[in-house]
Amino acid sequence: MFPAVPRSRSFLRLPLLQLLLLLLVQAVGRGLGRASPAGGPLEDVVIERYHIPRTCPREVQMGDFVRYHYNGTFEDGKKFDSSYDRSTLVAIVVGVGRLITGMDRGLMGMCVNERRRLIVPPHLGYGSIGVAGLIPPDATLYFDVVLLDVWNKADTVQVSTLLQPAHCPRTVQDSDFVRYHYNGTLLDGTAFDTSYSRGGTYDTYIGSGWLIKGMDQGLLGMCPGERRKIIIPPFLAYGEKGYGTVIPPQASLVFHVLLVDVHNPKDTIQLETLELPPGCLRRAVAGDFMRYHYNGSLMDGTLFDSSYSRNHTYNTYVGRGYIIPGMDQGLQGACMGERRRITIPPHLAYGENGTGDKIPGSAVLIFDVHVVDFHNPEDPVEIKILSPPPETCNETAKSGDYVRYHYNCSLLDGTKLFSSHDYGDPQEATLGANKVIEGLDTGLQGMCVGERRQLVVPPHLAHGESGARGVPGSAVLLFEVELVSREEGLPTGYLFVWHEDPPANLFEGLDLNKDGEVPPEEFSTFIKAQVSEGKGRLMPGQDPEKTIADMFQNQDRNQDGKITVEELKLKSDEDQERVHEEL
Repeated sequence: MFPAVPRSRSFLRLPLLQLLLLLLVQAVGRGLGRASPAGGPLEDVVIERYHIPRTCPREVQMGDFVRYHYNGTFEDGKKFDSSYDRSTLVAIVVGVGRLITGMDRGLMGMCVNERRRLIVPPHLGYGSIGVAGLIPPDATLYFDVVLLDVWNKADTVQVSTLLQPAHCPRTVQDSDFVRYHYNGTLLDGTAFDTSYSRGGTYDTYIGSGWLIKGMDQGLLGMCPGERRKIIIPPFLAYGEKGYGTVIPPQASLVFHVLLVDVHNPKDTIQLETLELPPGCLRRAVAGDFMRYHYNGSLMDGTLFDSSYSRNHTYNTYVGRGYIIPGMDQGLQGACMGERRRITIPPHLAYGENGTGDKIPGSAVLIFDVHVVDFHNPEDPVEIKILSPPPETCNETAKSGDYVRYHYNCSLLDGTKLFSSHDYGDPQEATLGANKVIEGLDTGLQGMCVGERRQLVVPPHLAHGESGARGVPGSAVLLFEVELVSREEGLPTGYLFVWHEDPPANLFEGLDLNKDGEVPPEEFSTFIKAQVSEGKGRLMPGQDPEKTIADMFQNQDRNQDGKITVEELKLKSDEDQERVHEEL
């Protein structure tokens, strides 16, 4: 916007003689009618300012180029000329003798959209000669004038910021590609064009000759989201020819501009760390599988997508081309739990065509990302000892052992999933028996009673891509486990083992009433006695009654509810026979 200058000071730009003349004009306008106080002819122009705009950023001065409409009449109201009848504005330089003297003086100090009535005496009009056939000699002329434009050859592009965004990641430079909305008007407020009516931004390069020179200059240094008013003199706009029927020749142009985004074809992605968790031991690399939340917006802040709205993370491989190149690059090097902002130029996003109805062509995209977790399909279980056992440990948990343990299970972002403490009792499991997820089974093996560990279990060793009740698909799980107790397990396929050699005549020991057959009651009584006396043990972690019933079922070959001496065989003897059969 042009700098506002108080009326009383604006005349300081004029030579002294012109200043005196203009002061005289204003005095006449305030105090005189069509004749001097003595009743004689007018000595100078009479000015009546019957419409003054509320704001007047500049006033007409000597040497300015102006555009105005007028009606010219005689004292009796008869019209002798009108620019309206020709549908053509007067466009001319004032104060250089191209106008009658009265008009030159009457336009001085005028504001755009101001309306004046000028009374021009004959000696400041066409004098005693007049204009043949149009204006008689010694005619006093009356002009109704409205000023529509004013500029000077010394003018430059005038820029005023209407709204400055709080955050300005970059400003417009030469050779940048910009997307902006605008309303275009003439200096008097007449609208000639707007991008809003077309439903899309105006997209172009800066400094490449695709724009009028004044707009090229006016956009420089602008921030995304900034609003500007840009006033462009005609010699930096469409000049003497104008443009079509909407922009007349020698017209100053006013643009109200909103910059939507800016990028350069040479841009790479921009990364900004918003939050970095302490103790980042690993960063994402190409080939990792990542789960992350995001908000995606355009550079002006318009939200186009969000994983939070779907209440589900976005899950994908990094660096394998499954996502736009800019996001592929921007996720690499991130830590679990990190929040980062990734700004992606269009040539690394959706290019000139955009996608769908929410991402326009040539749009810069901004993603605020929260990395929940990531893993690699080759990852093993990560084991960290939190506290060693309180006593010396000579035996550790192994496959087949029956263990009792407490645990807390969460996602890597801290979301709690399960805890044995919620149930009061430790969890029980036989290791290696597919009773728990593979990664937890692996992490429990090698533990001592009283030891505490932290286990990081990748999804391919947990609940996989599908997840489980309460566990998202492809989730890395974090366990804190404490081994409460351990019982040595049995060899694979065994339900009971002897601590020493079994009795020489096992059937006689089983046949308590010596009737030559062993029913379930005698079998159960005998086995329980062996366990009680410490001569053998059952498979840990199982219901003893069910285990004994299964043992009886295995020995009752003909399923008649009793075991005979011919049916009874030890597991070791069965295995040996099977070896011989195979041989």
